[in-house]
Formats: sequence, C-alpha cells, structure tokens
Amino acid sequence: MNKDAFRQIMVILATVVMITINALANILPFNGLTTGAVSDSFKVFFVPAGYVFAIWGLIYLLLIGYTIYQALPAHREDATLRRIGWWYVLSAVVNSAWIFLWHYQQFPFTLVMMLVLLVSLIVIVLNLKPLDASGSTGEKLLLRLPFSVYLGWITVATIANVTDVLDFYHRNGFGIQPQTWVAIMLAVALVVAFLMMIARRDWAFLAVLVWAFIGIAVKFPSEAVVVLSSWVAAGISGVFLLVSLWLSGRKTLR
Repeated sequence: MNKDAFRQIMVILATVVMITINALANILPFNGLTTGAVSDSFKVFFVPAGYVFAIWGLIYLLLIGYTIYQALPAHREDATLRRIGWWYVLSAVVNSAWIFLWHYQQFPFTLVMMLVLLVSLIVIVLNLKPLDASGSTGEKLLLRLPFSVYLGWITVATIANVTDVLDFYHRNGFGIQPQTWVAIMLAVALVVAFLMMIARRDWAFLAVLVWAFIGIAVKFPSEAVVVLSSWVAAGISGVFLLVSLWLSGRKTLR
C-alpha cells in the first residue's frame, strides 16, 4: 500500500470514528450527560439556542462527501488532498478528544483541543481555493464547501468555549458585565467575518455566523443587550455575506 492510499484510508477511518463518538456522546450518553446539558450548566450568554446545533448534521454530511471525494482512485495523488489529508485526520482526532473532555468536565483541556481544531481547519482552508475560484462542481461542493462551513462553526464554538472556561474559573470578565462581554465577543467575530469577506469572499462561512448569531438572540429573549447585539451582528454578517456573493458574481462574469 502506498502512502497516498494509506492517507485515504486514514481519512475514512477518522470520519467514521469522529461521527460515531459524537453520536454515542448523546445516545449513551458519556458520563451520564448530553453535550447540550454540559453546555447549559454554564451561566454565559455566548451560546445559541438548541436548534442551532442541528448544523452538526450538515457539517457531518458535508464531511462524508469530502471523505468519499478524497477516497476516489482518480484523486489519490491530488496535491491539494495530500496537503490537507493529515490535517483533517488531526482535526477529527481532536474533535473526538474534545467530546470526551467536555463530557467528563475537563474544561481547560477542551479549550486546548478546540484551539488545535481551529488551527487545523484554518490550515486546511488556506490550502484550498476560495469558493468562487475556478474548479469542478465536485471540488467546490465536496472539498471547499465542507471546510468553509466547518470553520465557520468552529470559529463560533471557539469563542463559546473561551467564555465557558472563564465561567468555570468564576472570572468576572475583568469587571465587564456578561451581557456586555457577549457584545465584545460578537464584535471580535465580526472582525473575523470581515476578513473572510475581503480575503476569500467566503459566503458559506458567513452564513454560518448569521445562523449562530440569530440563535443567540433567540435563546435569550429577555436580555436586551444580548438580543440587540446578536441581531446587529447577524445583520452585519448578512451584509458581508451579500457582498461576498456580489463579489463572487462579478468575478464569474469577467
């Protein structure tokens, strides 16, 4: 077996193990706690409503598509797939490790795993062409799109994980009220969103942010600052999304 075939097999195994562990985490569940139950134990506002987490179904469906795409014999020696394959395996390993650490309430270590996951996805995306660049439909839908959506969600999840760990240590947010802290975190996310619009015109990444920010507003209807800042962030992200689509359309017409 050559190294490319071995990489393809490891990507398949990584996807199967990751999805299985994430499913069992809530079916069993691990440590008698569902993933959402652990999340709800924190008194923080940077967390979306439960329905928003259904995006994991889309993410895993897209990653299955990528897994099949990269496993095709015709793509065995693809240079891009070679560059990202082992980074993807790493992302699946830390995703799975995060689940165990989260359920067994080892929260500082969950942040370490989340940061490694974020970095691995950033490396993968930087090794891929933007969504609107030339390429086959299969490459756009099964290679670029999955990681744009995945990175968008993990960007939100990383910020949420940071706020959870701070709450775990009973930090007072440097004297800033929790509601104001959410507005600050949303502003940070908007900076990232702006960069993704300018650098990559990544409408899929931005769509995920809009989805998440609306979910935060929905979860805390009685918190005026949280609702207002979340809707503002969703609106600005939506504008970024439309601009990205417009820029992509202009590029296509040239």
